[in-house]
Amino acid sequence: MGERRDQVLRAAIELLDEVGLDGLTMRRLAGRLGVQAGALYRHYPSKQALLDAMVAHLVTPQDGPAPPLDGPWDEQLRIVAIGIRELMLAHRDGARLMATFQHAGDEAVAGFHALITALAAAGIPADRAAVAVDTVMAYVNGYTVEEQARKAETWPREQRDAAFRAGLELILAGVRSLRT
Repeated sequence: MGERRDQVLRAAIELLDEVGLDGLTMRRLAGRLGVQAGALYRHYPSKQALLDAMVAHLVTPQDGPAPPLDGPWDEQLRIVAIGIRELMLAHRDGARLMATFQHAGDEAVAGFHALITALAAAGIPADRAAVAVDTVMAYVNGYTVEEQARKAETWPREQRDAAFRAGLELILAGVRSLRT
């Protein structure tokens, strides 16, 4: 990634954390960088392209490729679900940002397919494995959107964590029932 393109991306993530997804505009981002809004389109052809790049950046480990997951399929899915939720919670409107992507990046797509493969290897039919992984990811996103929409003071973190894990375990129990 070019240095200037990377600078735009980092500034966009910082701005997201400060003003949220609704306040993240190309005009505001350009102002932060001291350029005209049109200059940003040299690096990202649209706001959607920028949002996709932000998602890809956030889900891609910055210190090298993520180690491959191993262990039982349910533990792999649990680790990914908890990790994605934590990533979203680390950024203002992180879950809403994740919901905007059209392409989350090659590494995220590969990780999604690796989870499907793990479920299929455990005896879950491939078509249902894909639905199962998609359902878990939708749960993580939906739960976290709701979580971020509420004020943290009114919903203590330990209660949120317990409720999230309980819902995730219900989904995993349903997936277990699909095994052939």
